Amino acid sequence: MKHINVIFGFFLLIFLFSGCNTNPVIGLLMDTTERERWAKDRDLFVEKVNDLGGSVIVKVADSDASVQFQQALDLINEGIDVLVIIPVDKTVAAGIVKTAKKTRIPVLAYDRLIWDCDLDFYISTDNIQIGEKQANFITKAQPEGNYALIGGPTKDNNSIQLYLGWMNVLQPLIDKGDINIVSNTFVKEWVPEEGYEVTKKLLKDSIKLDAIIAANDALASGAIQALHEHELEGKVLVAGQDADINAIRNIVFGNQTITVYKPLESLAFNAAIASVKMAKGKNPTDNMSFTVNNGHRLVPAILLEGQVVNKQNIRMTVISEGFVAEQEVFE
Repeated sequence: MKHINVIFGFFLLIFLFSGCNTNPVIGLLMDTTERERWAKDRDLFVEKVNDLGGSVIVKVADSDASVQFQQALDLINEGIDVLVIIPVDKTVAAGIVKTAKKTRIPVLAYDRLIWDCDLDFYISTDNIQIGEKQANFITKAQPEGNYALIGGPTKDNNSIQLYLGWMNVLQPLIDKGDINIVSNTFVKEWVPEEGYEVTKKLLKDSIKLDAIIAANDALASGAIQALHEHELEGKVLVAGQDADINAIRNIVFGNQTITVYKPLESLAFNAAIASVKMAKGKNPTDNMSFTVNNGHRLVPAILLEGQVVNKQNIRMTVISEGFVAEQEVFE
């Protein structure tokens, strides 16, 4: 009996020692890395998880929801501890969450909310507020005239949130007759070609434009290209978001009015910390009271604040915080 107890104790020590040294494995599902900001998100997230003693398996769906679903199944079968999703499609991704939950894998939605599922955690920027910031700046600079709104794809919940923010500011001015919305379009993808086509059609129809509010900098850059072809760049106010290097340069040149800088480092670091905590069976944040409704439940969430970047504050914002290098902007 004594020998049995010794053997049992030996294996128990091995088990406990192994458990204490188990490094969390986080699966990161990404929509794309073609846009500049997403490569930064990936690198920052992986770096922070590594610093916390974990590792990350990254899979990129190239904006294909069915591919992302299969990638999720592959990660689940590999035995990851937590799944972090930047969803291609807010409803298709709900199926991923449901599948992960069957194997008791916690799921965190990164930047984009996933709808109608038992999501564990959500971290993003306050996208309604970002939409309000865009519209507030543009309407103060151009309180009257013809506005074109270029929204992102509706499969991304952020597109709807941004639009709500725009309309919170614009609707009173529309009701007064000060602002006329000449185009209100949601595109299929977050790419410059979509912004180009929307703006090109408006200009082809000889519609006078005073301002364009675009859901991201890629769409804004496409709109600027169409304006350039009609010698109107710099004459029409243009708002975007994400603080892409091309957008910052367009602002310096006077072709884009503003962008909105998202605190990507805080976003990625908070997501990494929450992921590692969940992998260890802990609550992602202590004493959390903020939640977001995803149509199924109130999801615990962190929403960070974006910051308007214009020609006057580039050095005080994105450059001083190391988001972009000064030599990249002022070549």
